[in-house]
Amino acid sequence: MSINNKSVLITGASAGIGAAAARHMASKGARVVLMARSRDKLETITAEIVKSGGKAEYFAGDVARFADVEAATQLCVSAFGGLDVLVNNAGLIDPISRMEESDQEAWGHVVDVNLKGVYYGVRCAIPIMKSRTGGTIINISSGAATGALEGWSHYCATKAAVLSLTKCIHKEEAENGIRCVGLSPGTVATQMQVAIKASGINPVSQLDPEVHIPADWVAKSIEYLCGEGANDWLGTDFSLKTQNARTAVGLPPV
Repeated sequence: MSINNKSVLITGASAGIGAAAARHMASKGARVVLMARSRDKLETITAEIVKSGGKAEYFAGDVARFADVEAATQLCVSAFGGLDVLVNNAGLIDPISRMEESDQEAWGHVVDVNLKGVYYGVRCAIPIMKSRTGGTIINISSGAATGALEGWSHYCATKAAVLSLTKCIHKEEAENGIRCVGLSPGTVATQMQVAIKASGINPVSQLDPEVHIPADWVAKSIEYLCGEGANDWLGTDFSLKTQNARTAVGLPPV
């Protein structure tokens, strides 16, 4: 599927992977709605895209609130006529902490964002996509979905749950033309890695920053998964830590 003239909603779009995806998709002709909590950052990125000839709108809101996610999806419909692609990117890893020392409310808030925020996006997107000819849902995943890491109980648990959601969406909606795939990018050079490094907990915090891939690579992978390349991965995670995946997307080797 060419993303030219397709309507795309990207959550967590004020920085990192989300901002890179918004810029990249718009540069390929997509009509993009950016969602995040930071209105100032969204305004800046949206203005940049429009100035470059792209089509973009933004909605300042929190994916942990269903009403905000619903409003963002409706903005896609009112501004661009529908919703063809949903990129569930918004996610948190702070505060990194061993369970014994964890803060209950902060742990629960990560569940609200990382898991319920994805569900809210899916819940709002499916009826819109089904009213048309289907669509694509890309859930940003992680190796943490299938592995345990010290200090990351909230992150590992929520990413594992999102992978399960990806499987469920595929089982329920594939016959309706809705394609759902997870994207596990590996470690990416974003602010999240700064927080991980500062924590000093588990081997990921000890990685040399030079090994983290740029957010632009993830953005290109998101575009790739909007097309037929995702067909073999629907209902599961597509991992950029494999040579085959890198080659398929056209990225440098592992």
